[in-house]
Amino acid sequence: MNHEKPDFEVGIVGGGPAGSSMAAYLAKAGIKCVVFEGELFPRPHVGESLVPSSTRVLKELGLLEQMEENKFPHKYGAVWTVATSALTADHQWEGLEPDCQANLRFEEREQPGVQQNYTYHVDRGKFDLLLLQHAQKLGATVYSGVTVKDVDMNANGFAQLKVGLGAKEMPVNVRLVVDASGRRTFLGNRLKLKIKDPVFDQYAIHTWFRGYDRGSSEKQDYIFIHFLPLNNSWVWQIPITKSITSIGVVTQKMNFPKERAAREQFFWDCVGTRPEIFTRLKQSEQMRPFTEEGDYSYAIKEICGDRFVMVGDAARFVDPIFSTGVSIALNSSRFASRDIIAALESGNFSKDSFKTFETTIKRGTRNWYEFIAVYYRLNILFTAFISNPKYRLDVLKLLQGDVYDEEQPEVLRKMREIIHIVENNENHIWHSKLGSLTADVLKSSFA
Repeated sequence: MNHEKPDFEVGIVGGGPAGSSMAAYLAKAGIKCVVFEGELFPRPHVGESLVPSSTRVLKELGLLEQMEENKFPHKYGAVWTVATSALTADHQWEGLEPDCQANLRFEEREQPGVQQNYTYHVDRGKFDLLLLQHAQKLGATVYSGVTVKDVDMNANGFAQLKVGLGAKEMPVNVRLVVDASGRRTFLGNRLKLKIKDPVFDQYAIHTWFRGYDRGSSEKQDYIFIHFLPLNNSWVWQIPITKSITSIGVVTQKMNFPKERAAREQFFWDCVGTRPEIFTRLKQSEQMRPFTEEGDYSYAIKEICGDRFVMVGDAARFVDPIFSTGVSIALNSSRFASRDIIAALESGNFSKDSFKTFETTIKRGTRNWYEFIAVYYRLNILFTAFISNPKYRLDVLKLLQGDVYDEEQPEVLRKMREIIHIVENNENHIWHSKLGSLTADVLKSSFA
């Protein structure tokens, strides 16, 4: 064993929510860690709505007071709206209307460890900077505008990060590397561990609008998911401030125009299928150029190994329909930090040291993945379940982000069972509503 001291105990690649929360957890534990972030914050970023399980992390890190001081909009619940009529006259689902607006409030289910009845929508520029600065205040060393170019996982008994400083490259020795590089997937690419998702190939185009009329009801600051007539396509509506709203269209790759010039018109054509949204957008002010996110779903074969752990989007990214990105990032750092602290105490940095984290986060992301797959296979089943008192709180538990404690939640098993019935009965009232995107995924072991 090399008894020389490294430059830092832990080197963190990336300063987004996963990297900064990891740095904060480690710094609070008195561990000497360093964050290398290639960009200069604040900078725009997609993924602007949290789920309530994020609150546990914000509370543990001492950030809730700052969240209030920054006046991030409170998110009390979610709404799903449907544009086209859907026959739902099945005796199991009485009370679900065609052209429905299904909604729920997070406070309907008591959530262990979460004392407030709301989470937040966030301007990611402000939020990510807040997290990174908080980690620094707690004692983490942070370098912004500095990119990690490469890594040697066994350099004289340490892992060695090769950090770019202008035209030069500087070696930094650490006992352990945390990859929090987001969709850059730093280690996933270098270790050839990245797998393209065989099912989800979604693309998004989005921007901000000022003055978009969100209505005057208590739900005006909820997240809205507006289903589109175009198969497997939807619009997000996320409050950023009292006057600014993020609007994005998500669709399959085959629907997304190949020519960049046609994509803005595609956005307007999509929202045009929902006239009430289209009219309000045209009456508001577009604040930013359109931004595109493409072909973004993937997995990583091994999310931890000897001297490394991957957290957040660096370890997994799926379709954002349920606003899971930041929550998974924060919670993956929450779980992984425990194993990392134990590994530093024991001096054992083998893959087995991170088994608890690996098992927990894989279980959670697998449940998210299946939930999303069920949603895309049969949208109407999802809205039926959240409208049915028998299943509503079980679905709400998933939407709150509590997906890590069960191998397979019973409500997901029930959803799969009903989908199987619908798939095998051409005369079923819902058969024509089956979506094609995830036709095979529920039979697959992928995820």
